Amino acid sequence: MEKSKMKQENQKKKNLFQKCLDGIETVGNKLPHPVTLFGIFCLAIMVISAITQAIGLESTGELVNRSTNELELQTIKAVSLLSRDGIVYMLENAVSNFVNFAPLGMVLVGMLGIGVAEGSGYISALLKKTVAITPVQLVTPMVVFLGVMSNIASDAGYVVLVPLGALIFMSFGRHPLAGLAAGFAGVSGGFSANLIMGTIDPMLAGISTEAAKMIDPSYTVQPTGNMFFMIASTFLITFLGWFITDKIVEPRLGKIEKKASLSKEDDNLKNLSDKEKKALKVANATLIGLIVIIAACVIPENGLLRNAETKSIIDHSPLMNGFVPLMAICFFIPAVVYGKIAGVFKSEKDVCAQLGSAMSSMGGYIALSFVAAQFINYFSYTNLGTILAIEGANFLESMGLNAITLMIAFVVFTGFINLFMGSASAKWAIMAPVFLPMFMKLGISPELTQVAYRIGDSTTNIISPLMSYFAMIVVFAQRHDKKAGIGTIISTMIPYTIFFLIGWIILLGIWMVLGLPLGPDAFMTYSM
Repeated sequence: MEKSKMKQENQKKKNLFQKCLDGIETVGNKLPHPVTLFGIFCLAIMVISAITQAIGLESTGELVNRSTNELELQTIKAVSLLSRDGIVYMLENAVSNFVNFAPLGMVLVGMLGIGVAEGSGYISALLKKTVAITPVQLVTPMVVFLGVMSNIASDAGYVVLVPLGALIFMSFGRHPLAGLAAGFAGVSGGFSANLIMGTIDPMLAGISTEAAKMIDPSYTVQPTGNMFFMIASTFLITFLGWFITDKIVEPRLGKIEKKASLSKEDDNLKNLSDKEKKALKVANATLIGLIVIIAACVIPENGLLRNAETKSIIDHSPLMNGFVPLMAICFFIPAVVYGKIAGVFKSEKDVCAQLGSAMSSMGGYIALSFVAAQFINYFSYTNLGTILAIEGANFLESMGLNAITLMIAFVVFTGFINLFMGSASAKWAIMAPVFLPMFMKLGISPELTQVAYRIGDSTTNIISPLMSYFAMIVVFAQRHDKKAGIGTIISTMIPYTIFFLIGWIILLGIWMVLGLPLGPDAFMTYSM
């Protein structure tokens, strides 16, 4: 009887948990498409700006004068978008707002190289080869590590590394769902961490720059602004993912009978053909050659990629200002070499077709960028963001919270919002104009606010059914367990979310206490 009651209680708990998940999914599915959502936000800004101007809303605080770049006590008044001047502004600046939207150009240029590398099979071959040569004892950390590193190529890791992780674990007699979970945790849970820049860095930095200019017109958030912290985060996520997979997730899943042989499809996924191996060697040699050339332009004091006046490698140097095009070149040329030798590219027409394919895959982002650019510029024109920043900063300052407490609260808030809105750029485009100037008023740098956002945005990806690749992960899991569903994936991934969130917050706290730079010339504090 007692056992029966316990089973009933466990079943009730499971049903309640499932209801919660269903509730989250239902609420999320009722949200409009991000493009529509930003359109609604633009309409809301129009109405709110008209109301706030009518009631005479204003705020006084110390801000940088856009003409003199000096700190002055200013009174900021709300400006209506529904006045004659406001309507003229929206019509005359719609195109320039879109064209000058900072993340757009950087992301598209980066995708020219990364898209070709993806389409040629070069990135996939790199991932396969690296995993194939890993010692048995290091299989778990290598799968997690490569998952983290795969965000260089945006979403490539979801398609390649997650199913590959399941295959590798199964080939060693381990539970394939544990391998899938390890890959998924690295790819999605550690999405922001990396040893080098990926597409997410310039995307978020561009939005942060636009938001920071509401307080300081001369401020620029570099794509490398979070680099040091994210390098450390890569090793943290790898270690935590290793521990969680081997000590919590895999024991819970139990043992599985090892298959006598892998399917032909899985065998192809695991191994590279002789032609692909040759192509990979030559492509890697080409990549090394490009890196040597770049180094030769950086190391000498009068190097081409240094700042011509200050000789700095970081401060407004061609290396930093042209980092995205250089990154695209370093992906593009080896990818073309790989594709030609592997037989993927027969002629230059195939390469051009892949370039077109890469750009066509960004159609949704381009459409989103148009309305997001209008929203951010409307927010700036109406002065609502500045007023909110001044009043919000005054309120937070009156509460006496320290910077660490504020950042922890912001991380948790971002993680919660991420359950309902998966797009990292879309969320940041909404949150940055509000929170980033507000925290700048409290002396917190835009780079620090961006780091806190990235932590919250990454850690809850793996438990959100609304994440765009979540359904695909369920399909991958069903290849190895036909009974697997949304509940299976979420219950498996929750330990990663909890440990990643706690571990990352602790790392952020230590970083702040020690006052370490977040990246080259990117510090914790901001002073006007």
